[in-house]
Amino acid sequence: MTKLGQWLCGLVLLGSAWAALALSPPGLRLPAPFRQALLPLPVYLLVAFGCYSLATVGFRLATFNDCEEAAAELREHIRAARADLARRGLRF
Repeated sequence: MTKLGQWLCGLVLLGSAWAALALSPPGLRLPAPFRQALLPLPVYLLVAFGCYSLATVGFRLATFNDCEEAAAELREHIRAARADLARRGLRF
């Protein structure tokens, strides 16, 4: 199962549990404080997911590895391309 499939399964599971509690079936009576906390729960979860995503992107960006060999190879390709273009008459 792909990561997207895992996330969607979890989302469907949590969403159906929330809907079952929020719609309050006839045999289930939740106290008022629980209902007041339950109704905005998807918004809280969405904000928490956004914070987690932002923290993950920030951490991965802060710990990004430099590739010195690839940078040197790219510089060499640029030098060769400039030399080829200069040989064909393009001035920089």
